[in-house]
Amino acid sequence: MPTTAKGLPMATLVWDYSREYELERKDILDAVETVFSSGRLVLGPSVASFEAEFAAHHGVAHCVGVDNGTNAIRLALQALGVGRGDEVVTVANTAAPTVLAIDAVGATPVFVDVDPDTYLMDVAQVASAITPRTKALLPVHLYGQCVDMEPLQELARRHGLLVLEDCAQAHGARHHGRVAGSMGDAAAFSFYPTKVLGAYGDGGATITDNPEVDANLRRHRYYGMEKTYYVVETPGHNCRLDEVQAEILRRKLVRLDDYIAARQAVAARYAEALADTDLVLPTTAPGNTHSYYVHVVRHPRRDDILERLKAHDIQLNISYPWPVHTMTGFAHLGYAEGSLPVTERVAREIFSLPMYPSLPQETQEHVVDALKHVLATL
Repeated sequence: MPTTAKGLPMATLVWDYSREYELERKDILDAVETVFSSGRLVLGPSVASFEAEFAAHHGVAHCVGVDNGTNAIRLALQALGVGRGDEVVTVANTAAPTVLAIDAVGATPVFVDVDPDTYLMDVAQVASAITPRTKALLPVHLYGQCVDMEPLQELARRHGLLVLEDCAQAHGARHHGRVAGSMGDAAAFSFYPTKVLGAYGDGGATITDNPEVDANLRRHRYYGMEKTYYVVETPGHNCRLDEVQAEILRRKLVRLDDYIAARQAVAARYAEALADTDLVLPTTAPGNTHSYYVHVVRHPRRDDILERLKAHDIQLNISYPWPVHTMTGFAHLGYAEGSLPVTERVAREIFSLPMYPSLPQETQEHVVDALKHVLATL
């Protein structure tokens, strides 16, 4: 594996599952053996158990495991009755799958700008985005913390709207004590390997307290079948969570609080080490507990900084350099440049520092030292 000038593995500068695997290898392999020995490789006891445990963790009644986070959002929208002709209010500062899922059900995404401090949905702008066609509000709990949900829930009640939480980046995050995913009509999660709760492959889930939504989700993820494999009740999809991934997620779910604590410790070290720089460090909104899926910082000379860090064998990610409304694939939505000024300005300035539970402290120190050197010589 290539190394930096200090002999550190290059992979550790971005994300690396191998250290976690080394620590948890016995449990991961036992999870595989458990499934392979069960006689059930599809929608068996591991998926059922994980669904029950994940629902209980969030204090909701139902969880439906699916194959990825994109389909978790798409099936949730369908199960809630969102479709062609409807509008869904969300943000453009998100991963494209949030918006792709809205498009996939035939609905139209409507964007509001983000808060300049947290980069989350600016809830104060949502009311003016609601029209007679609005069916749902889709807050994205981004980077590891929650949108301000109380005023959003009040808007939803006043206008008779649904609330679907995108929790792909917020496993274990809390808002005034409530865990992300427990504050809407449904919530969608991704278990992509880099996530706070990550599988060893793709995976996703949708949770809800509504038994009708749960039943709809189960039909939609399994071809639209319910009583028997041979009868389609309503056209659906093949979006099942894999048994092996479900069993691995079961083992990791019990360690979720430990993963978050480790991420918070990494964030605290960054905060202390970079306090005397002109970087804008992450802001945690009042009432939030941040789970630090990514550690996003901000600087007006972002591109210069990233280029100069390459001389130190450091390449960092940006989440996200291109807001969804500026992508050619969504040009038909008609958002001109400048229509979401905060989102666009943030996209030009943000970048992410290495963040995962098994990040070696010496690697973090290498990044901090190089970053401080670059900032001092800009």
